[in-house]
Amino acid sequence: MTSIAERPGVTTYQQFIDGQWVDALSGATFTRTSPYDGSVVGVYPNSGIEDAERAIRAARRAFDETSWPTSPAADRARILRRAADLLAERADAFATCIAAEVGKPKTMALGEVMATAEVFQLFAAKALNLKGESFTQQIPDAVGIVAHEPVGVVGIITPWNFPLLLISWKIGPAIAAGCTMVAKPSHYTPGSTLMLAGLLAEAGLPDGVFNVVTSETDNGALVGQHIAASELVDKVAFTGSTASGKAVMRAAANNVKKVSLELGGKSPNIVFPDAALDAAVAGAFFGIYLNSGQVCQAGSRLLVAKPIKDEFVAKLTALSQTLKLGDPFDPATTMGPVINENQLAKIESYLERGRQEAKLLTGGSRATDPGLEKGLFVKPTIFDEVPAQATIAREEIFGPVLSVLSFDNLDDVIRIANDTMYGLAAAVWTKDINVALKVAKGLRAGTVWVNAYHSTGLYNMPYGGYKQSGLGRELGDLGLEEYMETKSIQIKLQ
Repeated sequence: MTSIAERPGVTTYQQFIDGQWVDALSGATFTRTSPYDGSVVGVYPNSGIEDAERAIRAARRAFDETSWPTSPAADRARILRRAADLLAERADAFATCIAAEVGKPKTMALGEVMATAEVFQLFAAKALNLKGESFTQQIPDAVGIVAHEPVGVVGIITPWNFPLLLISWKIGPAIAAGCTMVAKPSHYTPGSTLMLAGLLAEAGLPDGVFNVVTSETDNGALVGQHIAASELVDKVAFTGSTASGKAVMRAAANNVKKVSLELGGKSPNIVFPDAALDAAVAGAFFGIYLNSGQVCQAGSRLLVAKPIKDEFVAKLTALSQTLKLGDPFDPATTMGPVINENQLAKIESYLERGRQEAKLLTGGSRATDPGLEKGLFVKPTIFDEVPAQATIAREEIFGPVLSVLSFDNLDDVIRIANDTMYGLAAAVWTKDINVALKVAKGLRAGTVWVNAYHSTGLYNMPYGGYKQSGLGRELGDLGLEEYMETKSIQIKLQ
């Protein structure tokens, strides 16, 4: 375990285009500062549209002019397996980068790295199981073949909260399918993606197959829009806010490219009277405070049956007060800062709104205790007696802020849970399998956990949202299909 004394220094990065490490054409750079103490942790190329175009054309050449798209599946699987092995070997270095840039505890960052390796192993296996179909019995003098082919060049735009894991959900199936890629990671957390580019090259990925450009704020928006709109890009895979996802979708619509979007959420975590109380409390705690609440599927709406609500909330409040905020490189830290000043200001505005709309039980402000004053920390917060129409019950806060609502019966809770523009995830806590299944089927959400929250270890299952939480699916067989085109070949026998 890394100690406080072993925190990383400042790393200077280059972007990765066509197998080469290069600066931005303009020579411009930007810096990332730690959300823990404001110290500089990295210097990165501040790319423009010309750099993005360079990367797009490299990916296009690699798809159109090399054998990569038709390479043996065993070769692509071998690259993914080797990448997984290298990630495991270098987990500490990747986790150090993630902890420094994101501010999450390094213990959590290590888990993210190992989960990424698992995703690569999964898609290595899926690459070996790619298959088509044949139709030989319908008509005596004709044969039909259904072939699945790589979609082409994929533009990948990823967020800052899980910078390595969420890009693996896109890189894994893209490599398995035989696609080429242009990635633009969040300008808050580009380091681990750049490290991954070098690792993939070492694992045997050919030049031009995976390219990374980095850019800051306004430049970043322009670069992302350029990738999404480019006629040389066949598909865009995006994870981020619903508002940004809509912008990506509009840009991609001009040339009708394939789009997959994993967007925001306001996920309900439902607790029935017969639930195992302590387990449900622990699940609610994990559901909202993981990664300082900066999780798209966070259980930010806690719906508790009225007969147990007071006891449940009392236990959860006490547990919330045990969280240790602090240095991401201190093994004792259990919750880090939020990502940036803008996010902190946004959360603080919701805290003020919450004090007007509901009953504050704990937290409710920025944490400025000794040792935290330089960081962007928010106290773990619980609001009780939250009306279903309250702002804090309807809008995605993306921070450690929980809204507690109560319900009377099964039909009531399904109605409340579904009364949202989002539909990413939900959870149900009960010992009654009939109740669990009825609620799970009634919820308009892409993932429903029963007696668990953030149970994301099942990477062979599809992940994605209903309504304004996204389009398409990641992971599993459906996640791989997002990176494939389907072709019907019909042969008339002579």
